Amino acid sequence: MYELIQITENCYYIQSPAKVGLVKLNDEDVCIIDSGNDKEAGRKIRKLIDANGWKLKAIYNTHSNADHIGGNKYLQSNTGCKIFAPGKECAFTRHTELEPAYLFGGYPFKDLRHKFLMAQESDAQYLSEENIPEGFEIIHLPGHFLDMVGFKTPDNVIYLADCISSKNTLDKYKIAFLYDVEKYLQTLEYIKTLNAKIFVPAHADVCEDIQELAQYNIDKTIEVANKIEEICERPISFEHILQKLFNDYGLTLNVEQYVLVGSTVKSYLSWLKDTGKIQIVFEDNMLLWSKIL
Repeated sequence: MYELIQITENCYYIQSPAKVGLVKLNDEDVCIIDSGNDKEAGRKIRKLIDANGWKLKAIYNTHSNADHIGGNKYLQSNTGCKIFAPGKECAFTRHTELEPAYLFGGYPFKDLRHKFLMAQESDAQYLSEENIPEGFEIIHLPGHFLDMVGFKTPDNVIYLADCISSKNTLDKYKIAFLYDVEKYLQTLEYIKTLNAKIFVPAHADVCEDIQELAQYNIDKTIEVANKIEEICERPISFEHILQKLFNDYGLTLNVEQYVLVGSTVKSYLSWLKDTGKIQIVFEDNMLLWSKIL
């Protein structure tokens, strides 16, 4: 873990729970794409950079989930590097309590205010075409989270962030976290059209062809949507939908899964309602979800 792996002349990734990209800007300077899940990840990344005699100039965050920005604060404090984050993700990076608050739907209780859901705050600036390295291209990948992006480098390497999960992950956990189902499916279709020398997803193996895995993610997303629609055959509350999904998929509920999977299920419900497949009904002062027959 935290091994530096070279994939082209100037492009690398650091093998970690969420892969960190590293790109040489010249013989001395490097930038990284995301920063790992906590202060210790940042320390290990810095050690790799220092061991090669490089200087960290900037962190380019793909999105603001804690496992991608957790090393920001440590690295910025110890190297003086700049941090850039896209759109609404920048606000979440600067004010990290927003993530557990968003996931819970209110002020997050103490069990949710930890490093896996709430990174240390860092001084991020808004990402734009004007502040990316020469030859880089921002690739917009909405759906998984608010304004997620990936990056294409001059070496024709594409860092894909969290827009795609490995088959093993999908088969094990069944329901991948996402924010907007419609945009997520559009992003998956879009990445099937991309050409690159190497694709570097944060949570799947590095590969030369992304199409098959993208389609697998599409199929699994539709499978979950169909499952939820089926559960809504009769009016049912959100809590019982979540319980049914966990029981049917053999998953175990805890506070982290409640907010992560729960938020995702609500996003599916929104999409199913907006596409006319389910509706909201109120019974005995309870909001219930029901399939439109």
